[in-house]
Amino acid sequence: MRRWLRVSNSSYQVRAYNIKHGYEVSGFLEMYRLMLQRAIDEIWARIRWVEKLDRFGRRRIIPIIPKDGVFKNHYLRDLLMKDWAYSKHYVDSAIKQAYSIMKSWRRNYIRGERSGKKPTVKKRFVRIKETLYSFRDGKIRVSVKPYKEYLEFDISKAWFLKRVRGELGELILGEKYLTVTFRFKEKEGDVKGRIAWDCNERSLDGFNPKLGWVRVDLTELFHIHRVYELKRRRLQKKASKKPLLRKVLAKYSRREGNRARDSIHKLTAFLSREYEGYIHGFEILKKKRMFNGSKRHNREVAKSDWKTIQSFMAYKSKTMTLNPKNTSKRCSRCGMINAPKGAKYECKGCGLRIDRQLNAAINLYLQMEGLSPSKRLFNELMKAWSGFTLTGEEADESSYELVRSPRLVKPKSYASLSKTT
Repeated sequence: MRRWLRVSNSSYQVRAYNIKHGYEVSGFLEMYRLMLQRAIDEIWARIRWVEKLDRFGRRRIIPIIPKDGVFKNHYLRDLLMKDWAYSKHYVDSAIKQAYSIMKSWRRNYIRGERSGKKPTVKKRFVRIKETLYSFRDGKIRVSVKPYKEYLEFDISKAWFLKRVRGELGELILGEKYLTVTFRFKEKEGDVKGRIAWDCNERSLDGFNPKLGWVRVDLTELFHIHRVYELKRRRLQKKASKKPLLRKVLAKYSRREGNRARDSIHKLTAFLSREYEGYIHGFEILKKKRMFNGSKRHNREVAKSDWKTIQSFMAYKSKTMTLNPKNTSKRCSRCGMINAPKGAKYECKGCGLRIDRQLNAAINLYLQMEGLSPSKRLFNELMKAWSGFTLTGEEADESSYELVRSPRLVKPKSYASLSKTT
């Protein structure tokens, strides 16, 4: 896992690696989980619900999380310390994590993505601050009980030490794994340009004025999900009568996830090498908002791996997130909102006829550059159809000037999972 942080106006990266351990820490993790849940309960009990108007003028009840320092640093800390038999710094870590969970819940609640129910901690893990461990001679020593109990992890021969940079950061202790993070400042290299990616069910369509139209075929990735969907469907009818088949279903689900992640790793590694030095822009797509009454449509959307592709690219190249609103409907030449049908986009305002996915990729690219659609800008981007290759078909003489039929051009660059594996 790798992500970008903004600290003191400088770019930082965080890389995380998992180390398998053999310690029995379930009791310690359960105690921490209960303490974390109690902290959330106390914060929840002091939330104020205020009626406010949203941007559409509708009245909504908005939760206000308590930020009083006396409550947070004294009352809550003293309360959690009473029954805590381990190092005191874990209490501070639990309070910090509880507030992080509550802020995340509040943000999603306001967006309409969470209910008004109190968050519940189900997973057992502990976040370990720098003050709770020491790192010497390739060994990490974690304090559990002061001067009494420690956990030691030898990472001197770990495979990632040869390539890792920066200083050791926060640790995350689970029942089977210890997650080790390293933070380092990214070197400010020359940025070659930006590529905006339009995410679709069977392809990723990218655009950059120099590179042109880049299409990434996701058919093989879609095929992986389809194959295991059919396998599960055959067994699900029998699983209700034969409980042992549920283990087989779980095995198929694991295999599907492993194969899909392996393919995405290879694809994103290819893209990061092929377009080294470029910043990649991806839409923030949420599947829940795309579901409708059609089972077929919902299954097609569920097979998509947009978020996984974005997260894998984030630790191999520089990325940024983009707003997908109206990118498929807005004309990339004049900015008019239309309702496209099929693969071709036709603008009723300026007469533009272009591939629908290419149009969306151009809009996303303009968003990355902080620009708005305009005829003059479109003509500069598409000057002589730079970055495209002709298909050899005849032009439609009745079409409007730069407005050419989509069948006249095809993507300049093309990548697929089968070609990169």
